[in-house]
Amino acid sequence: MITKHPKTLLVIVAEAAIERALLRDARQHGVQAWTVTDVRGAGQEGEREGAWEADRTVEIKLICSEAVADALAEHVMTQYARHYHVALYFSEISVLRPARY
Repeated sequence: MITKHPKTLLVIVAEAAIERALLRDARQHGVQAWTVTDVRGAGQEGEREGAWEADRTVEIKLICSEAVADALAEHVMTQYARHYHVALYFSEISVLRPARY
């Protein structure tokens, strides 16, 4: 039988221009695992097709504790949301190897 461990998945969708800064901040907040994907989409601010470098968008998926996810999300909203297109959402998930996260 497998043992599941609760974690939080924080997803940040943001302009690619701040990807490195977001990953640096994630490390500083204690996040150990993430996945980054180039994405395209549309929202309140309009459509982002990624046709040129300044129009690129990334989706960063981070697995961590709820407390770390909350602290990082607050930091991102405070530091970046006023100047960049940023969307965040949370999901409660289960992992099989909690030491990795």
